[in-house]
Amino acid sequence: MLLWSVIIYLIISIIVGLGAAILVKNTDDYHLAGRSLPVYISAAALFATWFGSETVLGASSVMSKKGLYGVIEDPFGASLCLFLLGAFFARRMYRMNILTIGDFYRNRFGPKVELFASICLILSYLGWIAAQMVAMGIILHVVSGLEVNTGILIGSFVVILYTAVGGMWSVSISDFMQMILIIIGLVLALWQLNLLIPIPQIINKTPNHFFVFFKNGNWATQINYFAAWITIGFGSIPQQDVFQRVMSSKSEKVAVRSSFIAAFMYLTIALIPLMMALYARILVPEELQNDGQLMLPHMILKYTSPAIQILFFGALLSAIKSAASGALLAPATILSENIIYHLILKGKEKVMLHISRISVLIIAVLSLSMALMKNNIYELVGQSSALSLVSLFVPLLAGMFWKRANSLGALMSIFMGMIIWLICLILDTTISPLFFGLLASIIGMLAGVYFHKNKI
Repeated sequence: MLLWSVIIYLIISIIVGLGAAILVKNTDDYHLAGRSLPVYISAAALFATWFGSETVLGASSVMSKKGLYGVIEDPFGASLCLFLLGAFFARRMYRMNILTIGDFYRNRFGPKVELFASICLILSYLGWIAAQMVAMGIILHVVSGLEVNTGILIGSFVVILYTAVGGMWSVSISDFMQMILIIIGLVLALWQLNLLIPIPQIINKTPNHFFVFFKNGNWATQINYFAAWITIGFGSIPQQDVFQRVMSSKSEKVAVRSSFIAAFMYLTIALIPLMMALYARILVPEELQNDGQLMLPHMILKYTSPAIQILFFGALLSAIKSAASGALLAPATILSENIIYHLILKGKEKVMLHISRISVLIIAVLSLSMALMKNNIYELVGQSSALSLVSLFVPLLAGMFWKRANSLGALMSIFMGMIIWLICLILDTTISPLFFGLLASIIGMLAGVYFHKNKI
């Protein structure tokens, strides 16, 4: 019953995604849904940006071992990002009337910065997309017994198909449908677990340190705590998937409102799998010694009714597919528009819709290769989540809010941040390499402005 429900759900996803493709007439439709999304679809798309495998499987696994202090990066940092987006960036971004975040770097700093920023953006997505593909494989393995790699191929095929054909229209409409299923599935799963053991009893059985949100410690501990907040909180602001959803809204007011709504939804709904992780510590303690990524799926299979299992796994697949489709379209847009279109085709508009779809396939193949080689979601996300923070956040912030920011500063910021971050990763510094990378990026921007006030 569960397996057939999953199969039917995947078929419906393909039908909905391909059906939305009829709305695509040009590249503006493909990448930005014609800039016409209403607030409820725009908010759903923003919410679905990261609500995927890391939130439901990864964060819950960390929560079961470290408590709230261990999940500051996600969901709390992710919610912070969406709030800051609405408060300071969404309105400015929308008024630019551009297609990609790479266009901002080109318009503000020139083609050299556009190229290097675009490369950083593309690289920052590959591990994240691969993580969603792995998660789909793991879920299909749990519900059907398929090999994980076979599940990766099947799940990825579904997402790649409707994303490549329908672009942002397919992604947005699918996200809205899947958001509804996510909320229903997670809420009802937690409700049935509460009937088994009331939530107050679970809280009483959980050590007090699991609910510590601020931890006292030395200055290094405090810096690392700050770094956890800003990894996604700052680092995902210059990301194409966020920018694409803002620009797809039908007005700047909708863009701002949907950012705030998505921030609230992300924080509240993401608390559900964290609460379920506390149940898993009690109900399936053996999973803490095994692969924590499978803790929630195994608990649901063991302790809930078939109807709840169908809803939970439908919600889980929805979350993963939403994150995967948006993440897949974002770097493909950068590849097609900021590298192929501006640097190779040099303005041949007629072929761009085909190039956009081919770009989705290129990014999909690269990510799928990573997914098949490495099956650990946390490691895959960790390989890609920090790059935009140490290389792209400072040039975006300075470019928007500081008139003296120039191209030399942007280039120095990108490369100094990346190089220092990589060196600190290799040295395995006590303080988070992200902190040193961000500091170097700031110094690079200041040095560039000091040495050369005019654009290069």
